[in-house]
This record gives sequence, C-alpha cells and structure tokens, in this order.
Amino acid sequence: MKTYLIYFDETGDDGITTASSDHFILTSIYMPAENWQNNFDIIRKLRKDLKEQYGFHASEEMHTKHFLTDKNPYRKYNWTKEEKQEIIIAFTKMIGELNLKIINVIIDKTKIKKEDYPVLENALKYNIQRIENDCKGEWNYLIITDKGRTAPMRKTARAIRVYNPIQSQYSYGYRNQPIKNLIEDIMEKDSSESYFIQICDFISFFVHLYYSCYEKNKELPKRVANVIDKNFVGRVMATLKQTEKINLKANEKHTYGFVIYPK
Repeated sequence: MKTYLIYFDETGDDGITTASSDHFILTSIYMPAENWQNNFDIIRKLRKDLKEQYGFHASEEMHTKHFLTDKNPYRKYNWTKEEKQEIIIAFTKMIGELNLKIINVIIDKTKIKKEDYPVLENALKYNIQRIENDCKGEWNYLIITDKGRTAPMRKTARAIRVYNPIQSQYSYGYRNQPIKNLIEDIMEKDSSESYFIQICDFISFFVHLYYSCYEKNKELPKRVANVIDKNFVGRVMATLKQTEKINLKANEKHTYGFVIYPK
C-alpha cells in the first residue's frame, strides 16, 4: 500500500469570536511519498531562481501575508510592487507543476450559532474526511502540521479514528465511519523549515482573500491592495484550478471545491 504525506496550515483565528477574523481556513496539500523528492526539487529550483533574480534567499521563509503586507523580514529587500507580483506569480506557477492535491476547509464564523462550536477541530475533521474519501482505502497517509495547534489536532484525529459520524445519503440519520488510513499521530514541524507547509500557507491565504472579496464582497486589506487587486487574487485561484491541483470533489457544488461550514 502506498503512503501519502499530508501537510496542513491555516489562515485566520480559530477562536469562536469574529473580533480578529470572521472565518478560519485550514488548507491541506497531499502527495504520494514517492513524489516528495521531485516536488521538493521543483520548489528548491524556484527558490534558487528567486535568489538570483530578486535576492530572495532560499532559506528565507515565504510567509504570504507578511510578504504582501511588507512586514519583516521582507522590508529589507525593497521590492517594487511589480517585483512582488512577479514573485507571487512564480510561486503560483510552481505549485501548478507539483504532483499534489489541495483541499480547503472554511469555517465561516458569522454563521456559527453554538457558543461551543469547535472551529479548529471541525475544520480538521472535515479536511481529513475528504482525504479519507479520496484515498478509498487504497493508500494510507501521515499528517505534518505547523507548530502551535498540534495538541488539539492530535486529540481530534485520535477521536475520529473511533467515532466519525457521516450523514447518510439515504436517510436523515448519521452512520459511524471511523478514519482508517491515517497512520501515527499528527506530527509537527516548524513552517520555516518546511517548503510544503509554506505552500499550504500561500494557498490558504489566497483562499482567504478570494473568499473575502468574491464571496463576502469585502475590500482587500489596504496593505494587500497596495500590491495586488481582486482580479489578481482570482487569477491565482484560477491557475490552481486549471493546473488541476485543487481536489474539486471535496465539494463539487463549489467552483473551487471549498468545503464551507456551518451550512
């Protein structure tokens, strides 16, 4: 049986209040372990190219929100708006070359009615359910995530190995369908040491921007709007779809397969 590697990262606050963010996004990317090295080599080549063209050091973490809002450590580079756009475009095209799939789960906190709604736990559960559906019992998988939220994620992953209620297609009830193909506990790795977690971060932040301006009809944050506009965000998402990186079966009713809860 093949083994897949799954990487997770998020955008937004997983607290129940909307004070800091009105939605939370958990993004996963997954690939056969046998394709890991080739994927890594593609990313590494891009980072070397960016070092030669823009001085962007290959060991510098790509934290997309900070990159677009001109926070440290990116200020020292003094990139122009056009150069930043070129770097984002290069990242997007590079993701399109990788052998992987993407799932995005959005918890829209403006729709939450229960005060004890578990934002992070549900986002993880819905994401793993889609991965489990995709594997069809034909491969198992190992999950690696950024530091900071590992403890509740491990607890949730352990729980759904035993009890994972799925709404029945043939009735209004639920049936228990425990997760079978996840191996080991969820593991953590610092995002600064993982190109793949940084790719999750990149995708997750653009999903956040897309959801905000296309589906919630909000303006882009001012500091982001200094670099890119709504159409640019749309083109990034369109490229990820056209290169068939997004698992559209995660939610066939959504243009980009976004899994959005609560319904």
